[in-house]
Amino acid sequence: MLTEIEYKKLAWHSRRGMLELDLLLVPFVERRLRGLTIADQLLYERLLAEEDQDLFAWLLLREEAPNDDLKRIIGIIRDRP
Repeated sequence: MLTEIEYKKLAWHSRRGMLELDLLLVPFVERRLRGLTIADQLLYERLLAEEDQDLFAWLLLREEAPNDDLKRIIGIIRDRP
């Protein structure tokens, strides 16, 4: 379970400064992050460590993420399993 400080940190890091990413990540954090399992919350944190250009390509389905864990969290963000 996320502490308030951890949640705020992830929310802050979800603001990437790229409109397309912000439109996907910020609402996801506000609406769904706290309801995820701890494992999925950790996957989200791992996803945020990736470069913006990679996130852009993966989240907009222009490229496939390099591993199943990242594909899973991307599917959750895009609201599909």
